[in-house]
Amino acid sequence: MKELLWIIGSTFLIAILAWIGIFTFALKEEAFKKLLNLLVAFAAGTLIGVSFIHLIPAALHDTSYGHGHSSAAPLIILAGFVFFFILEQYLHWHHCHRTPSEHTKTPFSIMILVANGIHNFVDGILIGAAFLINIPLGITTSIAVAAHELPQELGNYGILVYGGWDRMKALTVNFAVSLIIVAGGITAYLSAGILNPVYVVPFAAGGFIYIGAADLIPEIHRCGKIQKGLISLGVFLLGILAMLLVDLLTHH
Repeated sequence: MKELLWIIGSTFLIAILAWIGIFTFALKEEAFKKLLNLLVAFAAGTLIGVSFIHLIPAALHDTSYGHGHSSAAPLIILAGFVFFFILEQYLHWHHCHRTPSEHTKTPFSIMILVANGIHNFVDGILIGAAFLINIPLGITTSIAVAAHELPQELGNYGILVYGGWDRMKALTVNFAVSLIIVAGGITAYLSAGILNPVYVVPFAAGGFIYIGAADLIPEIHRCGKIQKGLISLGVFLLGILAMLLVDLLTHH
């Protein structure tokens, strides 16, 4: 029961991040773009950091997995990477971290909401599975997901507004879709006997590595200028450092 409370609390706090767009009301386009670039760099660092510092070691060495499972972890990590690659390539399930003016006027607002809903549900399952292994792992996974959600939610909000949605309506609908992450977390808890975390956590690591390396890092490279690139690199490394600090605080 304690794990369920952690799952619900963490996923709900992440869902609240959908309201981050309200702070952009007073921002001009250029300032909005700069903020997104920094958030994307930090998110890339946290996702890759949590994969190599927390998820993969847990998949290989965590005794709560039982016996005979760790040998399959590398293949499951690879499966997670390939799965997310297939989703992005063939189902057009991609994340958006760009400002409104960088999008075409194609009416794909609904498609973005559907894709975001699926993504949030999977994130909830991953967070729930991590908490079922142990609470520190669940906390660090939640932090990494939250860092990723910040630029994504800003990007989704920008798409909706650019697509003609009223700002407050865009924020409200985006929040409603974000609440699906809570349902994903509860699903992971209720299906713990079927959905074994030993498979989900390394699968999550593969997915996070793909998102960080294939989706977010290319966005960092779009900044162009050397000075901006160095700033983005610094923020990227700060994201990794944050995961190292969380590891120290939760295990010592």
